[in-house]
Amino acid sequence: MPRNDTIGLGELTDSTFYILLALTEPRHGYLIMQFVEELTNGRMQIGPASMYTIIKKLVNASLIEPLDGDGKKKSYIITDIGRALLHEDVKRRQAMVDDARFILEGEGHR
Repeated sequence: MPRNDTIGLGELTDSTFYILLALTEPRHGYLIMQFVEELTNGRMQIGPASMYTIIKKLVNASLIEPLDGDGKKKSYIITDIGRALLHEDVKRRQAMVDDARFILEGEGHR
């Protein structure tokens, strides 16, 4: 497994996290980028090259699947496996925030 393959480790990069979140509803590439930028108030912007690289990895990992369509724009949707991984990553991220709050709010060590 390549060192940068966090999907295989069950951890998502921020870009991958937001792409999976976007695909809880069917969306094509441009709508994915637009959704992420709007959701994050511009804090996160994913370019087309990065997005399609991530989409390819997510399809190969069975975390998303392409939808049949007539148009030129290919849409994708999250799979049950992808949704489960997204939920696990939300828990992981929440635990990180909880740890940071514990330390930063001056409670010291556990």
